[in-house]
Amino acid sequence: MSVIPARLGQSGTPFRFAPRAIGRGRLWLALALAALLGLVLWTGASLAYRHYHAAGFARAETALRLTVNALQADLARHEVVPQLVGDLDMLQRLVADPGDAALRQATNLWLEEENAAIGASDIYVMLPDGETIAASNHRLGPGSFVGKNFSYRPYFSDAMNGGPGRFYGIGTTSGVRGYFFSAPVLGRSGRIAGVVAVKVGVDRIEQSWRGGEHRVVVTDPEGRVFMSSEPSWLYRSLEPPTEERLARTLSTRRYADAALRDLPMDRRQSFGVPVFRVTDPDGKGTHDYIAASETMPKAGWTVHVLLDAANLRQEARMAVGSLVLLLCAAAFGALVLVQRRRQATERIAMQRFARAELERRVEARTADLALVNDRLEREVAERRATERELRAAQASLVQVGKLAALGQMSAALSHEINQPLAAARNYADSAAILIERGDTARARDNILQILSLVDRMSAIGRHLRDAAAKPPSEPGGVALQSLLAETQTIVAARLASSGADLRIDVPAGLPRLRAGPTRLQQVLVNLITNAADAVEGLPERRITLSARQEGGFVAIRVRDHGPGVPPAIAERIFDPFFTTKGMGAGLGLGLSISANIVRDFGGTIACRAAGPGAEFCVRLPVAPTVGSAA
Repeated sequence: MSVIPARLGQSGTPFRFAPRAIGRGRLWLALALAALLGLVLWTGASLAYRHYHAAGFARAETALRLTVNALQADLARHEVVPQLVGDLDMLQRLVADPGDAALRQATNLWLEEENAAIGASDIYVMLPDGETIAASNHRLGPGSFVGKNFSYRPYFSDAMNGGPGRFYGIGTTSGVRGYFFSAPVLGRSGRIAGVVAVKVGVDRIEQSWRGGEHRVVVTDPEGRVFMSSEPSWLYRSLEPPTEERLARTLSTRRYADAALRDLPMDRRQSFGVPVFRVTDPDGKGTHDYIAASETMPKAGWTVHVLLDAANLRQEARMAVGSLVLLLCAAAFGALVLVQRRRQATERIAMQRFARAELERRVEARTADLALVNDRLEREVAERRATERELRAAQASLVQVGKLAALGQMSAALSHEINQPLAAARNYADSAAILIERGDTARARDNILQILSLVDRMSAIGRHLRDAAAKPPSEPGGVALQSLLAETQTIVAARLASSGADLRIDVPAGLPRLRAGPTRLQQVLVNLITNAADAVEGLPERRITLSARQEGGFVAIRVRDHGPGVPPAIAERIFDPFFTTKGMGAGLGLGLSISANIVRDFGGTIACRAAGPGAEFCVRLPVAPTVGSAA
């Protein structure tokens, strides 16, 4: 220890100063270090609590998204069932004649089988007065829905008003919670003659929530718990109770005879995230939960995912403890700084080795990426080749379909050829007789008539040759009015066999279309022939072909008054080999080929329901004039 030099005092006696000053300096330094340590610990604790709360909220949001997606998928799987069931002929006959006991029993058995197949809770059918006449649970005796009246349920009212219905609640008959979907059943007259409803149980969904680290709660618009991973929270309200809320809940009998209570809860913000402070229903304790919430407007629910904040706070405390240990380690590290300096050389060598190893790994990874890139380039080349083959196959399919349609065209045009042949034979016989009589003038007229008939047959043969030939690469301009005359000739035989009445509504002065005449005629023949098939055997067998200009396009519409196209198959009607006809009645290529032809012309083709019947609309661009094309 160094000795502090002595000074002489006024009395001449030596004395030492500074030990007391040095002691005070060390004390202030210790206090400053303690204050700095406290500030660091306080800041670290705040950051740790905020970080773990934010991480917990992110986990809760992730679980919330998964839960909402699962609920939406489960409900969407059953949403279309009432509409599909309501369109069945069996149900339409049942609501038209509910007193048919045999039909009721057959419907009950069918509903029971379908309910088991789709995994729903119940499927049942009601009359316009709300009485249930058939149900999948018809075997339950007094617990069956048959004979029960559900006219007070909102899903019944919505379906009777003509739209789909949704509702969730506790079944007044079964006492089981579920989500209800409904749809109207139309009678023979087209009016609503009944309602079909599907109930989806929610107990299995709740069961999947239990046992996890999150608590899941689903509330209705009044804030009352309808589904929960905590059974003791069911039917309790998370919102302040009011008479108005309670009245709305009781008016629909959503919760039947269940006891409706409140769940003591306080919403607050803690470390920047929403927190629910919930008091246990038995009053034994209070828990804080980090809450992530999302509404499901279509279902009428609000989904809350709650994560216990106690575990997160424990993790934050552990982080603070780790910080204390880290500070202690830092202090210990200061004591061994000299030793670390001695190890600097070794550390530098290790860093050089690590750098070399990293470069080696980068080179290896680069080589792997180059191999993957080469493989991707080969796959791209193979896919391009496959795409070219598919396009070639599509062009061949169009040609094959056109040749298939050629048979129909030949059958129709052969009738036109036989007529002029018979007339030419008559004119020839008459000309021979007139020549024998010396009446050369009338014989010449007969010969001119024969020449005219020969020209007509030549035009028919030329039409068949053009129909069999492949189309030109670039479509030109086609006058629709001139094309319709030959089209009527081609389809005349099919219209006559089906008894269909084709009416043409095409105004004069319609611009020329950017299309090929032969392929456009093939599209029109396909649409008119399909319309004739649709109206065959029906009282109303009128088919209308109309055309109107719409901006730079001309819309050609072919409408029939047949049974129409159900929405379930409307999206697939243009797929290759898709047909609703029986075996041997068609290959399902006509509409697919027509769609490809229209797309080649730069147009569109669509199908829609048109009241009774269906309407196909072909929109083709107007052909450019000579000046604009140049």
